[in-house]
Amino acid sequence: MRNIKGKVAWITGAGSGMGRAAALSLAEAGAQVVLSGRREDRLAETAAEVVKVGPEAMIAPLDVANKEAVNAVASDIEKRFGQTDILVNSAGLNVKTRTWAEGETAGFDKVMAINVNGSFYCTKAVLPKMRVQKDGLIINISSWAGRYHTNLTGPAYSASKAALIWLNESLNMEECINGIRAVALNPGEVSTEILDNRPIPVSQEDREKMVQADDMGDIILFLASLPEHVCINELTVSPTWNRGYVGALNPGNSSICQ
Repeated sequence: MRNIKGKVAWITGAGSGMGRAAALSLAEAGAQVVLSGRREDRLAETAAEVVKVGPEAMIAPLDVANKEAVNAVASDIEKRFGQTDILVNSAGLNVKTRTWAEGETAGFDKVMAINVNGSFYCTKAVLPKMRVQKDGLIINISSWAGRYHTNLTGPAYSASKAALIWLNESLNMEECINGIRAVALNPGEVSTEILDNRPIPVSQEDREKMVQADDMGDIILFLASLPEHVCINELTVSPTWNRGYVGALNPGNSSICQ
Protein backbone atom coordinates (compact mmCIF):
# COMPACT_ATOMS: atom_id res chain seq x y z
CA MET A 1 0.00 0.00 0.00
CA ARG A 2 1.27 3.49 -0.76
CA ASN A 3 1.70 6.29 1.74
CA ILE A 4 -0.60 9.22 0.88
CA LYS A 5 0.93 11.63 3.37
CA GLY A 6 1.31 14.99 1.65
CA LYS A 7 -0.95 14.06 -1.27
CA VAL A 8 -3.53 16.71 -2.18
CA ALA A 9 -7.10 15.41 -2.21
CA TRP A 10 -10.03 17.50 -3.46
CA ILE A 11 -13.39 16.25 -2.16
CA THR A 12 -16.70 17.58 -3.42
CA GLY A 13 -19.83 17.14 -1.34
CA ALA A 14 -17.52 17.39 1.68
CA GLY A 15 -20.06 19.00 3.97
CA SER A 16 -21.80 15.77 4.90
CA GLY A 17 -22.15 12.04 4.36
CA MET A 18 -19.63 10.16 2.28
CA GLY A 19 -17.77 13.31 1.30
CA ARG A 20 -17.16 14.28 4.91
CA ALA A 21 -16.16 10.71 5.79
CA ALA A 22 -13.72 10.63 2.86
CA ALA A 23 -12.15 13.91 3.97
CA LEU A 24 -11.63 12.64 7.50
CA SER A 25 -10.16 9.29 6.44
CA LEU A 26 -7.79 10.84 3.91
CA ALA A 27 -6.70 13.59 6.31
CA GLU A 28 -6.04 11.09 9.08
CA ALA A 29 -3.70 9.29 6.67
CA GLY A 30 -1.80 12.56 6.16
CA ALA A 31 -3.37 13.90 2.97
CA GLN A 32 -3.93 17.61 2.47
CA VAL A 33 -7.66 17.84 1.87
CA VAL A 34 -9.61 20.51 -0.01
CA LEU A 35 -13.27 20.67 0.95
CA SER A 36 -15.91 21.75 -1.55
CA GLY A 37 -19.67 21.96 -1.26
CA ARG A 38 -22.48 24.46 -1.53
CA ARG A 39 -22.84 25.20 2.20
CA GLU A 40 -19.84 26.94 3.71
CA ASP A 41 -21.12 26.36 7.27
CA ARG A 42 -21.14 22.59 6.72
CA LEU A 43 -17.68 22.72 5.19
CA ALA A 44 -16.44 24.59 8.27
CA GLU A 45 -17.85 21.80 10.44
CA THR A 46 -15.96 19.23 8.40
CA ALA A 47 -12.78 21.32 8.55
CA ALA A 48 -13.06 21.50 12.35
CA GLU A 49 -13.10 17.70 12.47
CA VAL A 50 -10.29 17.37 9.92
CA VAL A 51 -7.84 19.48 11.92
CA LYS A 52 -8.24 17.10 14.87
CA VAL A 53 -6.83 14.20 12.85
CA GLY A 54 -4.67 15.70 10.10
CA PRO A 55 -3.43 18.83 8.33
CA GLU A 56 -5.62 21.91 8.27
CA ALA A 57 -8.11 21.74 5.41
CA MET A 58 -8.61 24.25 2.63
CA ILE A 59 -12.26 25.28 2.35
CA ALA A 60 -13.45 26.00 -1.20
CA PRO A 61 -17.23 26.58 -1.37
CA LEU A 62 -18.56 25.46 -4.74
CA ASP A 63 -21.59 24.60 -6.81
CA VAL A 64 -20.13 21.88 -9.01
CA ALA A 65 -22.78 22.59 -11.68
CA ASN A 66 -21.06 25.93 -12.33
CA LYS A 67 -18.13 25.11 -14.61
CA GLU A 68 -16.52 28.54 -14.27
CA ALA A 69 -16.57 28.21 -10.48
CA VAL A 70 -15.13 24.69 -10.74
CA ASN A 71 -12.24 25.91 -12.88
CA ALA A 72 -11.59 28.76 -10.43
CA VAL A 73 -11.35 26.38 -7.47
CA ALA A 74 -9.07 24.00 -9.39
CA SER A 75 -6.84 26.97 -10.23
CA ASP A 76 -6.75 28.05 -6.57
CA ILE A 77 -5.74 24.53 -5.51
CA GLU A 78 -2.90 24.46 -8.02
CA LYS A 79 -1.69 27.90 -6.94
CA ARG A 80 -1.69 26.91 -3.27
CA PHE A 81 -0.40 23.34 -3.45
CA GLY A 82 0.97 22.93 -6.97
CA GLN A 83 -0.91 19.71 -7.60
CA THR A 84 -4.08 17.67 -7.19
CA ASP A 85 -3.35 14.00 -6.63
CA ILE A 86 -6.80 12.69 -5.70
CA LEU A 87 -10.26 13.86 -6.72
CA VAL A 88 -13.32 12.45 -4.97
CA ASN A 89 -16.48 13.37 -6.87
CA SER A 90 -18.93 12.91 -4.01
CA ALA A 91 -21.36 15.78 -4.64
CA GLY A 92 -24.73 14.33 -5.54
CA LEU A 93 -28.44 14.58 -4.92
CA ASN A 94 -31.83 13.15 -5.74
CA VAL A 95 -35.32 14.58 -5.88
CA LYS A 96 -38.38 13.48 -3.94
CA THR A 97 -40.66 12.92 -6.95
CA ARG A 98 -39.18 9.86 -8.61
CA THR A 99 -41.71 8.53 -11.11
CA TRP A 100 -42.36 9.37 -14.74
CA ALA A 101 -45.90 10.34 -13.79
CA GLU A 102 -44.95 12.81 -11.04
CA GLY A 103 -41.42 13.85 -11.92
CA GLU A 104 -40.73 17.26 -13.41
CA THR A 105 -38.16 18.25 -16.02
CA ALA A 106 -36.66 20.78 -13.60
CA GLY A 107 -35.93 17.98 -11.12
CA PHE A 108 -34.35 15.85 -13.82
CA ASP A 109 -32.16 18.73 -14.94
CA LYS A 110 -31.07 19.43 -11.36
CA VAL A 111 -30.02 15.83 -10.74
CA MET A 112 -28.08 15.59 -14.01
CA ALA A 113 -26.41 18.97 -13.47
CA ILE A 114 -24.92 17.94 -10.13
CA ASN A 115 -24.42 14.19 -10.50
CA VAL A 116 -23.10 14.09 -14.07
CA ASN A 117 -22.08 17.57 -15.21
CA GLY A 118 -20.49 18.43 -11.87
CA SER A 119 -18.33 15.31 -11.85
CA PHE A 120 -17.37 15.92 -15.48
CA TYR A 121 -16.42 19.56 -14.83
CA CYS A 122 -14.27 18.72 -11.78
CA THR A 123 -12.54 15.90 -13.60
CA LYS A 124 -11.82 18.06 -16.64
CA ALA A 125 -10.36 20.71 -14.34
CA VAL A 126 -7.79 18.38 -12.72
CA LEU A 127 -6.80 16.28 -15.73
CA PRO A 128 -4.23 18.67 -17.26
CA LYS A 129 -2.11 18.74 -14.10
CA MET A 130 -2.50 14.99 -13.53
CA ARG A 131 -1.27 14.36 -17.06
CA VAL A 132 1.83 16.41 -16.37
CA GLN A 133 2.36 14.57 -13.08
CA LYS A 134 1.83 11.22 -14.83
CA ASP A 135 -0.19 10.28 -11.78
CA GLY A 136 -3.65 10.84 -10.41
CA LEU A 137 -6.64 9.09 -8.88
CA ILE A 138 -10.27 10.02 -9.52
CA ILE A 139 -12.96 8.39 -7.40
CA ASN A 140 -16.45 8.83 -8.79
CA ILE A 141 -19.20 8.10 -6.28
CA SER A 142 -21.77 6.39 -8.46
CA SER A 143 -24.40 4.06 -7.00
CA TRP A 144 -25.84 0.58 -6.89
CA ALA A 145 -28.66 2.20 -8.88
CA GLY A 146 -26.23 2.94 -11.69
CA ARG A 147 -25.34 -0.72 -12.04
CA TYR A 148 -28.62 -2.49 -11.15
CA HIS A 149 -32.13 -1.46 -12.11
CA THR A 150 -34.36 -0.29 -9.26
CA ASN A 151 -37.55 1.76 -9.13
CA LEU A 152 -36.54 3.12 -5.74
CA THR A 153 -34.22 5.88 -6.97
CA GLY A 154 -36.21 7.08 -9.96
CA PRO A 155 -35.20 7.62 -13.61
CA ALA A 156 -33.13 10.78 -13.11
CA TYR A 157 -30.87 9.45 -10.35
CA SER A 158 -30.46 6.01 -11.93
CA ALA A 159 -29.62 7.52 -15.31
CA SER A 160 -27.14 9.96 -13.77
CA LYS A 161 -25.30 7.25 -11.88
CA ALA A 162 -25.20 4.92 -14.88
CA ALA A 163 -23.74 7.79 -16.89
CA LEU A 164 -21.08 8.30 -14.23
CA ILE A 165 -20.00 4.66 -14.48
CA TRP A 166 -19.42 5.02 -18.21
CA LEU A 167 -17.71 8.39 -17.86
CA ASN A 168 -15.41 6.64 -15.40
CA GLU A 169 -14.61 3.80 -17.77
CA SER A 170 -13.88 6.18 -20.63
CA LEU A 171 -11.39 7.93 -18.34
CA ASN A 172 -9.50 4.70 -17.77
CA MET A 173 -9.55 3.86 -21.46
CA GLU A 174 -8.02 7.20 -22.46
CA GLU A 175 -5.92 8.26 -19.49
CA CYS A 176 -4.27 5.02 -18.37
CA ILE A 177 -1.30 5.94 -20.57
CA ASN A 178 -0.85 9.02 -18.38
CA GLY A 179 -0.79 7.12 -15.11
CA ILE A 180 -4.31 8.24 -14.20
CA ARG A 181 -6.72 5.81 -12.55
CA ALA A 182 -10.48 6.21 -12.12
CA VAL A 183 -12.77 4.21 -9.85
CA ALA A 184 -16.55 4.06 -10.07
CA LEU A 185 -17.59 3.40 -6.48
CA ASN A 186 -21.13 2.05 -6.42
CA PRO A 187 -22.59 1.97 -2.91
CA GLY A 188 -25.96 0.47 -2.13
CA GLU A 189 -27.92 2.10 0.64
CA VAL A 190 -25.72 4.23 2.88
CA SER A 191 -27.04 5.87 6.03
CA THR A 192 -26.54 9.54 5.14
CA GLU A 193 -28.68 12.66 4.93
CA ILE A 194 -29.75 11.84 1.37
CA LEU A 195 -32.19 9.34 2.90
CA ASP A 196 -34.10 12.27 4.39
CA ASN A 197 -35.33 13.04 0.87
CA ARG A 198 -36.94 9.64 0.36
CA PRO A 199 -40.66 9.72 -0.51
CA ILE A 200 -41.23 7.22 2.31
CA PRO A 201 -39.18 7.77 5.49
CA VAL A 202 -36.54 5.15 6.32
CA SER A 203 -36.72 3.78 9.86
CA GLN A 204 -33.83 4.14 12.28
CA GLU A 205 -33.73 0.34 12.55
CA ASP A 206 -33.17 0.04 8.80
CA ARG A 207 -30.60 2.86 8.78
CA GLU A 208 -28.52 1.04 11.37
CA LYS A 209 -28.32 -2.02 9.09
CA MET A 210 -27.07 -0.02 6.13
CA VAL A 211 -23.52 0.77 5.10
CA GLN A 212 -22.41 3.75 7.19
CA ALA A 213 -20.66 6.88 5.94
CA ASP A 214 -17.54 5.95 7.93
CA ASP A 215 -17.44 2.60 6.13
CA MET A 216 -17.32 4.45 2.84
CA GLY A 217 -14.56 6.70 4.18
CA ASP A 218 -12.50 3.61 4.96
CA ILE A 219 -13.12 2.21 1.47
CA ILE A 220 -12.09 5.49 -0.18
CA LEU A 221 -8.88 5.52 1.87
CA PHE A 222 -8.21 1.94 0.77
CA LEU A 223 -8.61 2.93 -2.88
CA ALA A 224 -6.35 5.95 -2.41
CA SER A 225 -3.70 3.79 -0.76
CA LEU A 226 -3.35 1.28 -3.57
CA PRO A 227 -0.07 1.41 -5.52
CA GLU A 228 -0.03 3.51 -8.68
CA HIS A 229 0.12 0.47 -10.95
CA VAL A 230 -3.20 -0.88 -9.61
CA CYS A 231 -6.56 0.36 -10.89
CA ILE A 232 -9.87 -0.87 -9.53
CA ASN A 233 -12.15 0.24 -12.35
CA GLU A 234 -15.38 -0.35 -10.48
CA LEU A 235 -16.31 -1.38 -6.95
CA THR A 236 -19.84 -2.16 -5.81
CA VAL A 237 -20.60 -2.16 -2.08
CA SER A 238 -23.85 -3.05 -0.37
CA PRO A 239 -25.19 -3.75 3.12
CA THR A 240 -25.21 -7.40 4.09
CA TRP A 241 -28.88 -6.90 4.96
CA ASN A 242 -29.69 -5.61 1.49
CA ARG A 243 -33.22 -4.23 1.45
CA GLY A 244 -33.53 -4.91 -2.27
CA TYR A 245 -32.86 -8.59 -1.68
CA VAL A 246 -34.99 -8.71 1.45
CA GLY A 247 -37.86 -7.09 -0.42
CA ALA A 248 -37.64 -9.74 -3.15
CA LEU A 249 -37.83 -12.42 -0.46
CA ASN A 250 -40.86 -10.72 1.10
CA PRO A 251 -42.93 -9.51 -1.87
CA GLY A 252 -45.98 -8.93 0.31
CA ASN A 253 -44.20 -6.31 2.43
CA SER A 254 -44.32 -3.13 0.37
CA SER A 255 -42.60 -1.10 3.10
CA ILE A 256 -39.26 -2.79 2.44
CA CYS A 257 -36.93 -0.86 0.17
CA GLN A 258 -39.07 2.26 -0.15
